[in-house]
Amino acid sequence: MKHPSSYLDWYVNVPTVKYDFRSSGLTNFKYSLDLGEIDLSANYRHGNPKTTDLLAKMYSVRPENVFISSEGASGQNARVIRYLAERNKKKNEAIVEYPTYEPLLRDVQEYFPHLKRLERKENEGYRLDADALRKVISKRTGLIVLTNPHAPSGAISSRNELAEIMNVASDYGSYVVCDEIYAEFDRETIPTLFSVNPEYGIVTTSFTKAYGLGGLKLGVALAKKELVDELYVDVLNTVGNSPNVIQMIAATLLEMGMEELEAHRKRWMNVKSETEKWLRQHDLEYSRNNISVTYWVGMPMKDTYKWINRHAIPHYSVAPVPGAFFLFKNGYRLEKTNMIRLGLGAINPDKPNPSEALEALQKAMNTWGMK
Repeated sequence: MKHPSSYLDWYVNVPTVKYDFRSSGLTNFKYSLDLGEIDLSANYRHGNPKTTDLLAKMYSVRPENVFISSEGASGQNARVIRYLAERNKKKNEAIVEYPTYEPLLRDVQEYFPHLKRLERKENEGYRLDADALRKVISKRTGLIVLTNPHAPSGAISSRNELAEIMNVASDYGSYVVCDEIYAEFDRETIPTLFSVNPEYGIVTTSFTKAYGLGGLKLGVALAKKELVDELYVDVLNTVGNSPNVIQMIAATLLEMGMEELEAHRKRWMNVKSETEKWLRQHDLEYSRNNISVTYWVGMPMKDTYKWINRHAIPHYSVAPVPGAFFLFKNGYRLEKTNMIRLGLGAINPDKPNPSEALEALQKAMNTWGMK
């Protein structure tokens, strides 16, 4: 890769810590599977029909609009972005929101030689601004990349905001890929971009992050039939037909396990409540996230990257995510910031509260500069 992710490199190389605040997805879901006798030689050119039908019902679309892969939502992003770049090489310019999840930025840089940014301003609540998009879009723009809810702020774009963005994109014939992985924490309240504009809107997502199914690696995209068919051909020409077992497990969970999945998700409500109480007690500014289990938090130190790596991890075995990884304009120079992303997904919800982990975080804050 010409453009690897600094954030992912940091994430996988953090030493084992006792208090892990890095995870934006839930963990520890266990489910007793009884698949019976299955044909382990089976695979599908267009995905398991049963899984496809269940996902179509889940997202209120037709089965022909559902693309499934066994690469997770991140794999969907990489595949869809690459495919759109190769599909029309004359439209070799892309626009990525700022700030954003860094791996999305790197995926776009890998395949689009010309890059622009659409700023979501903090003083405007990180809202999408269609007028700002109109100032940067051009006839060469083949792709616009967004997230909803916005990563990292958690801001949720309304149907009207999405429609305004799609109106601009449609005027220029530009596809919009929207990573909606965090919407799965409360899908009923967040419209899909595809439902707003099925011609140019493409959704990438998975229900794995919201329910602790990271090991399943099931990726979902919602797009018009023409693109779905082309993406399946792309899969056939790269990794081969879709494997059966993962999609069978997904179908089983969707058909019979949703009650348990929802119960598992709700176990984190007490963890969120206790964390927000702690943030208020310490007068820390944070984005109130009603959907997922991550918070964008302002800390008392000016450089949270240095604080986390030189102090919090080695001395207190506690690791949130440095906010610098969401602030790359284009290159790899780290921006100094007082922000962190506090993720609760790896905190054990069976304990009465996350007080022990938050106490370790507090000690790491209070002792910075003393060692």
